[in-house]
Amino acid sequence: MKVHFIAIGGSAMHNLAIALSRKGYEVSGSDDEIFEPSRTRLENQNILPAEIGWFPEKISSNLHAVILGMHARSDNPELIKAKELGLQIFSYPEYLYEQSKDKKRLVIGGSHGKTTITSMLLHVAKALNVDVDYMVGAQLEGYDCMVKLSNNAPFIILEGDEYLSSPIDLRPKFHLYKPHVAIISGIAWDHINVFPTFENYVEQFKIFCELIEQNGTLIYNEEDDELVKLSKSLKNDIQIVGYSTPKYDVVENGTILHYQNEKYQLQIFGAHNLQNAMSAMFMARELGITPDQFFNALKTFTGAGKRLQKVVSSETFTMFKDFAHSPSKLKATTKAVKEQYQSRKLIACMELHTFSSLKKEFLPHYKNAMKAADIAVVYYSPEVVKHKKLEPISKELVNDGFGGNVIVFNETQEVLDFLNSQNWQDCALLMMSSGNFDGIDYEQLGNEIMERLNS
Repeated sequence: MKVHFIAIGGSAMHNLAIALSRKGYEVSGSDDEIFEPSRTRLENQNILPAEIGWFPEKISSNLHAVILGMHARSDNPELIKAKELGLQIFSYPEYLYEQSKDKKRLVIGGSHGKTTITSMLLHVAKALNVDVDYMVGAQLEGYDCMVKLSNNAPFIILEGDEYLSSPIDLRPKFHLYKPHVAIISGIAWDHINVFPTFENYVEQFKIFCELIEQNGTLIYNEEDDELVKLSKSLKNDIQIVGYSTPKYDVVENGTILHYQNEKYQLQIFGAHNLQNAMSAMFMARELGITPDQFFNALKTFTGAGKRLQKVVSSETFTMFKDFAHSPSKLKATTKAVKEQYQSRKLIACMELHTFSSLKKEFLPHYKNAMKAADIAVVYYSPEVVKHKKLEPISKELVNDGFGGNVIVFNETQEVLDFLNSQNWQDCALLMMSSGNFDGIDYEQLGNEIMERLNS
């Protein structure tokens, strides 16, 4: 099989390219920019393009498939050539479906928690030697490629993103997977540049549910009001399973989870993470894994990459980094850390970075999102606002959007100066962003704070 990737350097695309190459496919690709770590990973697999740019001459009639990434434009010269030749053109999610037609597809959807739930399932499957293929949207520790495609695994676990599939296919990615078993972890308006109203956003999840295979299963968070309404409107040919936050005890190094008269000491913490664990447990049953096997295997799970990831820790100070950026994620993450470290002062910092978060009309959705923190800091870059061609926002507007009681900065150095001025004895620091605060090195910051505490 010969496949060509248009925009092979993308974070998702290069993983799929590597997976297909490992499966024995002949893989080629192009891109107008390839950054790390994609460049080195493609080079190690011997599929890094020799030159940067678009080359229509790479597109020939002997290609079995052309896979189009979101980074490419609809007027891409390679895409135009592929259309002229009448080649089969797939989006990333379409080709994943092609590769999994004969497998049982387990798809994790929802506005938040997808990567964590998927990570939990992979962790447990690996611990119990259950053979699964997979696709995860984030880089996880211990994996050199976040897509695995084989001829033998009877299952595939797919993280179901609701963002668009390709420049010429404007369907949400998770509409293309047709799950046998699906999870929806929650619905909280996101991607407002694509889904302009909340109703339009919710509709995408309804369509996702309607695409579940006959006699399939939907596992949903019954603490989410929108999901409760949605579950009542669905067809009768699927099984519907609700889950909720289990009973748990906060302990020094994590959580004791109670389930079916058993207690399990876990390293994860926070109600949201424990909801994620429950949804993963129900889906794991579809892999033949019992609840007891699941929770015992989950004892060694420390979290997904950049999801409440511990940067540094001591008896008096702990620092976390987290991918949280939407209102619901901020609220859940901040609350979880404060609950876990009740006796410590919590300083929570977040970066407004996405299109939605920087949009003037969306800011009021952040009201009280960081209320659980003792001190809340919000950072945004006016340059990023300008780059995204959005209406300028002010510090006052951001403060009002969060309901007041937040400190707003729009210079990275202001954030660092503020953090370096704090007394970190008996404190927790939480850094939340889908970006990187314009270059703040979390590890360096954490180590510098620890050095001052120890001096």
